[in-house]
Amino acid sequence: MAKQPPQHQDHQPGSEAEMTPRPRSFMEDWPGGDALAGKTAIISGGDSGIGRAVAIGFAKEGADVVILHKEEHEDAAETLRHIVEAGGRGHAIAGDIGDPQFCARAAAEAVEFLGGRVDILVNNAAEQHPCDDFAEIPIGQVDRTFRTNILGMFWLTKAVLPHMPKGSAIINSTSVTAYKGSPQLVDYASTKGAIVGFTRSLALALWEDRQIRVNGVAPGPIWTPLIPSSFGEERTSKHGSGVPMDRPGQPDEVAPCYLFLADPLRSSYMTGQVLHPNGGTVVNG
Repeated sequence: MAKQPPQHQDHQPGSEAEMTPRPRSFMEDWPGGDALAGKTAIISGGDSGIGRAVAIGFAKEGADVVILHKEEHEDAAETLRHIVEAGGRGHAIAGDIGDPQFCARAAAEAVEFLGGRVDILVNNAAEQHPCDDFAEIPIGQVDRTFRTNILGMFWLTKAVLPHMPKGSAIINSTSVTAYKGSPQLVDYASTKGAIVGFTRSLALALWEDRQIRVNGVAPGPIWTPLIPSSFGEERTSKHGSGVPMDRPGQPDEVAPCYLFLADPLRSSYMTGQVLHPNGGTVVNG
């Protein structure tokens, strides 16, 4: 049974403005508060989907937010508007997270906008490209997927880290595919598995001297622009049908995991861990 109308976008990472129905990514039911009052945050892939919901949620809790995005200027502008309406300061930087020079420039610009300090870094940007026959997977695609999904995390984290004080938080977006695999997304799932290792190892590396917590979130099938821009109409229409809850999740249902992990009070005893908002799939990891 179709979960949403058949649709496809021919460009990645896709546009939320073109989706039907639009994802719930504006955190309209989140009451807000002061859990992140005075905090500053950088979110890669913050223009739409999960990144948008996280950015708006952070702003509702009192944070100023810089979002990084690729070419989705309309989506980014809408996200910034909601950040400001929520009471935060927002800034968008466009570029390719797979380029280490862009990561360095973006980090410098973000740090300047945020007043010289970054309390929360969310590594969220990603891309995926299905391939039915692994023997035919393009080498360039594999290189591109790894550059965006995992190497970009290395480069952006390295550039931002000198500006993160003790008590800061890093949150990395991995995926349920890191735990259960995906026959059509071997390169994507591999990068997401690498992110789990990156998260656990970085948590160990950054605690003793810096007291920076590093955690991850592994979403299941979420209704974001990455879905219609990755799959054909039929596959997109059935997105979310393979989980116990029998529906795709919404970005607003995933963002609270990031808000919890960013909150230095509520998640003070959490580092090196991964949360699993995935519609009921048990991954034992």
